Amino acid sequence: MSRILHRDTRTSYPQAVGGEGIHIIDSTGKRYIDASGGAAVSCLGHGHPDVTRAIKAQADRLAYAHTSFFTTAVAEELAETLIADAPRGISHVYFVSGGSEAVEAALKMARQYFVEKGELQRRHFIARRQSYHGNTLGALAVGGNEWRRRQYAPLLIDVAHVSPCYEYRDRRPDETAERYGERLAQELEAKIRELGADSVMAFVAETVGGATAGVIPPVPGYFRRVREVCDRYGVLLILDEVMCGMGRTGTLHACEQEGITPDLMAIAKGLGGGYQPIGAVLLQQKIYDAFAKGSGFFQHGHTYLGHALACAASLEVQRVIKRDSLLDNVRRRGASLTAKLQERFGNHHHVGDIRGRGLFQAIELVRDRASKAPFDPALRLHARIKKQAMSIGLMVYPMGGTIDGQHGDHVLLAPPFIVKDADLDAIVERLGTAVDTAIKEAA
Repeated sequence: MSRILHRDTRTSYPQAVGGEGIHIIDSTGKRYIDASGGAAVSCLGHGHPDVTRAIKAQADRLAYAHTSFFTTAVAEELAETLIADAPRGISHVYFVSGGSEAVEAALKMARQYFVEKGELQRRHFIARRQSYHGNTLGALAVGGNEWRRRQYAPLLIDVAHVSPCYEYRDRRPDETAERYGERLAQELEAKIRELGADSVMAFVAETVGGATAGVIPPVPGYFRRVREVCDRYGVLLILDEVMCGMGRTGTLHACEQEGITPDLMAIAKGLGGGYQPIGAVLLQQKIYDAFAKGSGFFQHGHTYLGHALACAASLEVQRVIKRDSLLDNVRRRGASLTAKLQERFGNHHHVGDIRGRGLFQAIELVRDRASKAPFDPALRLHARIKKQAMSIGLMVYPMGGTIDGQHGDHVLLAPPFIVKDADLDAIVERLGTAVDTAIKEAA
C-alpha cells in the first residue's frame, strides 16, 4: 500500500524505473512512447547523457547556495543564454522552480511595477476563459479552468475573464480569421474600459492555449492587436509560455511567430526538460528599471530559486537544442505529425478538429461533426482514451471540459524534440487504436 497521496486515490499507477529516448520503462519492463512529454516537459526525451553529465558535474562543485547570499556562475550563464535568445526588449530573468511559481512571480512583478511608479490604483488582472496558468492561488485565479477553480473559488482574488481565441468553436461563419481576432481585441478593450482604464495592471494569456482547451493557436493578427490595446491603456502584457514555449511550437518562444514582445513572460517545462524542476520569468528592461530605481528589490522569493543543479541541467538542455538543431526538427516533424493526424483522423466521424503548431498538437473529439456536439461528460471519454493508450504503451495527455470546463474532450500530443518520423507513425497508429476502442467502449 502506497504512503503517497497520489493524484487519484482510486488509481494504481505503474512504477517507472527507467527512461530511454522517447520511452519510459516500468517495473515489468513494459515500454511506453512518451508522446506527450509527460505534460509537454520532456523536450529531449529521457536519459540524455549530456544533461545527466552536466548535473553530476555541478553536484560535484556545488548543489545549492541561497540567493540572498550568493549568485552562481551557472545561473549567470543560463541567464545570459536566455536573454541572448529572448524577444527584443527582454533584459532580465528571474528563476523559480516551476510554471505556477513563474506565473505567481509575474503577477507580483506587475503589481510592484505600478507601485514603484506610484500608480497604486492599478489592481485588476484580465485573463481568458478556458485558460490554465498554474495551481497556486494567484495562478489559479487568473486561470480560466473552471474544474480546477471551482472548490477553491472562495480563496481566489477577483479576476475578469474574456473570451479565448478558440477559432474552431467561436469564429462566426461570416467572419474571417482576422475579423474574429479583431472582435476579441475589441472585447478586451471594452473590459479594460469597464474596469477603469487606469485600474488594470495586466492582461494574462497563453500564447498558444495549453491543456485546458487543447492547443488552441491564435488567429493571425490577434496578438498584435492585443499588444496595441495593452499599450493604449498602459496595461502590461503577461504571456504564459510555460507549456507552449522553449521550442515546443517550432521557435524558441511562441510569441516570435506573433511578432510581439510581452512585458513579462513565464517559462518552464521545456526550459529544463524535466531533468530538474525549474521555471523563470523573463522581463522587459522597463520592469527592471522600475525596481532598480525605486525600492531596489523585488519583494518576493523562494528558497530554491536559482538552484545550481536546476540551472546546470537547463543550461545543458538549451545547449543540446542549439547544437543538434532541434528546433529545425520540431518544425519538420511538426509538419509531418500534422499530415499523419490529418490522414488518420481527417475524416474520422468523431474528430472535429486537428490543431496546433510544431510538436504541440491536439485532436478535439465530438459526438457529431456537423453540429460539433460533444460527447456526454458522464462518459469521461478522455479518461477512457488515456487508459486504452497506456494499455498499448502510449502516453498522451487527454482532458475533459474542453469547451466550458464541463463539456468536450481532447487529446494533446507533445512528443520530445528528438522524435523521428517512424516514431510519429507509431504514435498516430496507437492513438487511433486507443480513440476507436474508447469510443466503442463508451457507446
